[in-house]
Amino acid sequence: MSRDSFGPEVRSLARKLLLGYRIYFDRFGALNSDGRRLLAELCRYLVYEHPEMKEFVKRVRKEPTLENLAKLFSTILGEEEVRELIDIGIYGLYTDTISLHARSSRAREPSSKRRQSTL
Repeated sequence: MSRDSFGPEVRSLARKLLLGYRIYFDRFGALNSDGRRLLAELCRYLVYEHPEMKEFVKRVRKEPTLENLAKLFSTILGEEEVRELIDIGIYGLYTDTISLHARSSRAREPSSKRRQSTL
């Protein structure tokens, strides 16, 4: 099944859900009510276009976590685009991976080392 076989509505809704991580997901990584509404619409389009995916869609709707959605959307958009959209949705568009790594390593330093490095 190629990515081109999915309609523009399905691809657009998948991108909208992933880019709107802060809007459509709760703090535990599961869809909230607005996200579930979008997922229901996406699933209607998807099952209409590809009835063979009905069981997979049913499992995702039963437990709509980010991991399960990423598996479903990988078949629709491709793994690379899904990873990129998740990163943008969670960390923002202009976040550099190097600065994220620097912040996390700095947070692990003891406070005495931080004071010494600023002097």
